[in-house]
Amino acid sequence: MPLPGNLHTSVVPRYRCKASRTELRPRPPRPFSVVVAIDFGTTSSGYAFSFTDDPEAIHMMRRWEGGDPGVANQKSPTCLLLTPDLRFHSFGFAARDSYHDLDPEEARHWLYFDKFKMKIHSTSDLTMVTELESVSGQRVRAIEVFAHALRFFREHALKEMKDQSSSLLQRDEVRWVITVPAVWRQPAKQFMREAAYLAGLVSPDSHEQLLIALEPEAASIYCRKLRLHQLIDLSQRPITNSLDQDGSRPFDSSFRQAREQLRRARHSRTFLVESGTGELWSEMQTGDKYMVADCGGGTVDLTVHQIEQGQGTLKELYKASGGPYGAVGVDLAFEAMLCRIFGTDFIKTFKAKRPAAWVDLTIAFEARKRTAAPGRVAALNISLPFSFIDFYKRHCGHSVETALRRSKVNIVKWSSQGMLRLTTEAMNELFQPTINNIIRHIEDLMQKEEVKGVRFLFLVGGFAESPMLQRAVQNALGHHCRIIIPQDVGLTILKGAVLFGLDPTVVRVRRCPLTYGVGVLNRFVEGRHPREKLLIKDGREWCTDILDRFVSVDQSVALGEVVRRSYTPARLGQRKIIINIYCSNTDDVVYITDPGVRKCGAITLDLPEPSAAAACSSANDSAGERREIRAAMQFGDTEIKVTAVDVATGRQMRASIDFLSM
Repeated sequence: MPLPGNLHTSVVPRYRCKASRTELRPRPPRPFSVVVAIDFGTTSSGYAFSFTDDPEAIHMMRRWEGGDPGVANQKSPTCLLLTPDLRFHSFGFAARDSYHDLDPEEARHWLYFDKFKMKIHSTSDLTMVTELESVSGQRVRAIEVFAHALRFFREHALKEMKDQSSSLLQRDEVRWVITVPAVWRQPAKQFMREAAYLAGLVSPDSHEQLLIALEPEAASIYCRKLRLHQLIDLSQRPITNSLDQDGSRPFDSSFRQAREQLRRARHSRTFLVESGTGELWSEMQTGDKYMVADCGGGTVDLTVHQIEQGQGTLKELYKASGGPYGAVGVDLAFEAMLCRIFGTDFIKTFKAKRPAAWVDLTIAFEARKRTAAPGRVAALNISLPFSFIDFYKRHCGHSVETALRRSKVNIVKWSSQGMLRLTTEAMNELFQPTINNIIRHIEDLMQKEEVKGVRFLFLVGGFAESPMLQRAVQNALGHHCRIIIPQDVGLTILKGAVLFGLDPTVVRVRRCPLTYGVGVLNRFVEGRHPREKLLIKDGREWCTDILDRFVSVDQSVALGEVVRRSYTPARLGQRKIIINIYCSNTDDVVYITDPGVRKCGAITLDLPEPSAAAACSSANDSAGERREIRAAMQFGDTEIKVTAVDVATGRQMRASIDFLSM
């Protein structure tokens, strides 16, 4: 089949293109002295690390400047501040506070970004030049924004490790791990890798030094280590209509106790994990299934694993699923409520003219949102910035109190202290759509044949701290399985990412999220192939556009399992082969032109100059032009990988796969 630059793939009959079932499980010796994991979240981020000579100790990041007093390992808000000339100024609490302190007119020229990770999830045509828009409206390449953030974490982590290590760490002694949602496609994963290269975490020539960890997978790995006192079992006592059987409310008090334990634990920056598996795992048997729901700021990610007790490994039972159902959905609902009260045009104008004040308002709501609970009777008070009250009066000619009264949004009241009072009904209205989406998605997944019989549901991620979500999940799903919440639930993924970096082979089998393949020519068969696909070349009839399938959607693929294909250059002296990759959400595709099939990437094979002996052999060989290049692709890891070898010489060749240039 012709490809750009007059290249073609060799015609390889399907029966000769077998996927190897060899699994490369043996663990290589650790070449790294330390593993550093960065949990890059939508609303909050942080890092942790572990020295490979003491892998049971996970060290959390230092308390951030501007963070809450008395909290040792609090993650930082995922917000970035750039100067008007696009230089890095600050990240996290420092960025938030600095932006708050700017004069309103000056703030319009600074670039403040928050919750920018969601852009990567929502952009269908992500590339290296995709842009992000700051709060004040300026646009910057997304790759630069992410690189600034990762560089910030790199510098902080290296400094902290230098203070703790007695020897000077070399750059190649550090393995980095970056977390991403499991529902992210290959372009988004590659984007994070490219941002890490730009930030200087590792060199592109040392790609194995950086791992991409899937967030619910990381949480699952950590949950394997939990002792009973490190988790909260929502199913321990039966709950009916939010009350215990005796009519009391132990649910709320038990979580107050748990939150107090959580606060005490946060004073320690070093966590010890089991060298083997935790006590909860002793209750499980080989073949038991459990689900992890990573409820984060931007997305909710679901993964289902099965215990392989004998090997101490995990097997994914169903492809990762989820969607944009994170805590940001509650924030967007609050913004929509403000638009109903004050008008969409005013909110849009206020965000553009007073961006720093708008950020202050969202921060105020975020703080109160965390205190929302099902049993709460008192209203939640949200302080409106003075600039909001003043700007509204000058812009609309009447007070915010008048606007609230005219809006007839009766579930929100006005306080003379300058606050919006959100009643219980108002908070339910803000939370319920997002929570309902999460529960509906979990219920749908539990109906899948491969998932039926799940024993445990682990709730992790920052949004899992919300009593509103905890109560709703227990009421809806508690009769299906036990609902488990790890203590320090917001740090579960971060700790698991460190463990993944220490042993990337712990998840032995994954499910492929898409069908992948390439377009090839096959012999034309009359009656089976459509006439419009007929190509006559050198007197032979070929069928074009046939999808040569590498893997199918939801196919189980073992770690280390490879799919091999052979390709030949179209002409002598050719220095590069480019092979387009196609993907589909379904498995019932035959041609790359079928509905739902799209070009998603390209494999590039760099062809070195043949050695003199090989060149001489080729010149004397009637089939000399058909130099064979054998490519091996791995789909069982968190990223798709490709390697290639020149069959005639046995030389390893440079091979790469690109999902960002489509």
